[in-house]
Amino acid sequence: MLDKLEAIRNTFLRLEEQMSDPEIVNDQAKYAKTSKEYFKLKEIVDVYQQYQKVLENIEGARELLKEKDDEFREMAKLELQGLDTQKQVMEEQFKTLIIPRDPEDTRDIIFEIRAGTGGDEASLFAGDLFRMYLKYFETQGWKTEVLYENEGTAGGYKEVTVEVRGNEVYGKMKFESGVHRVQRVPDTETKGRVHTSAATVAVMPKMEMEDVNINRSDLKIDTFRSSGAGGQHVNKTESGVRLTHLPTGVVVECTEGRSQHSNKEIAEQRLYQKIFEMQRDKMNSEIAARRKSLVGSGDRSEKIRTYNFPQNRVTDHRIDLTLYNLDQVLEGEITKIIEGLQIAENAEKMKAMEES
Repeated sequence: MLDKLEAIRNTFLRLEEQMSDPEIVNDQAKYAKTSKEYFKLKEIVDVYQQYQKVLENIEGARELLKEKDDEFREMAKLELQGLDTQKQVMEEQFKTLIIPRDPEDTRDIIFEIRAGTGGDEASLFAGDLFRMYLKYFETQGWKTEVLYENEGTAGGYKEVTVEVRGNEVYGKMKFESGVHRVQRVPDTETKGRVHTSAATVAVMPKMEMEDVNINRSDLKIDTFRSSGAGGQHVNKTESGVRLTHLPTGVVVECTEGRSQHSNKEIAEQRLYQKIFEMQRDKMNSEIAARRKSLVGSGDRSEKIRTYNFPQNRVTDHRIDLTLYNLDQVLEGEITKIIEGLQIAENAEKMKAMEES
């Protein structure tokens, strides 16, 4: 383990030098990438430096045990007991810190919420979810930009897409993909019966062309007139965008955005994500299978969480976590749920490391 920690420290020092390199400082994209890597390793290196001090203090205490003075030896014994305990705690901490992380965890995300079954009530619930997530994003200091919104007829959203930028965004949000179910009495219900509705959440790591090995010459871009709901631009300008990746035949379309530019951006992210998943599954099926065994594939057909209003209860079905503070959860207090999912993922990864 010490060899691994020393290698991490050397990488950290190299990144620290790059942070002051004018070539990197003047390139916003390179600097952002280097900065994310730097801060990702900083926590490990900080603990490692403390660990080295503990080892030095242990050596010093052992030297004192050689003293002839009984009082010195007794003091050394007590100090050594405390230092050994501290050493063991830090070694357990290292096991968690050096668990292999998904390389996408540091990425920004494209975040989509769509109303599912339940008509107007589903749209209202999608709006509640969006408000909940926006509050959580704010507590994390993340920046958001709404790329598309289609409001429901009775309020809420039929669909809303937002870009979220910040530190470790995908790493914290990746488990939110799936079906979110709500059980409550709708405002339109006259007999007080509880109805069940749903909304789907999709979390996509924001990809760039170089991340998924795509050449610009391999893309065919078509524009066309949008149709249906979506804003004043519909049927008046060619705002719809269709992207075709010629080598794989993958085709994506987007008509939801406010302009051709936003449609192109959303379509590109969907295309990059599709091709990235194809490449990742081919190259890294073992890791993908491990993630699926823990919290599911993230497919929208999979029910992951239930929000029960009569009982003020929220249940995450993947880790059997039930909380009776739904009112607080809807105010953005979802940290306990997200941390529970991260702990479960780490436990699964540690198990896999031990088995291998």
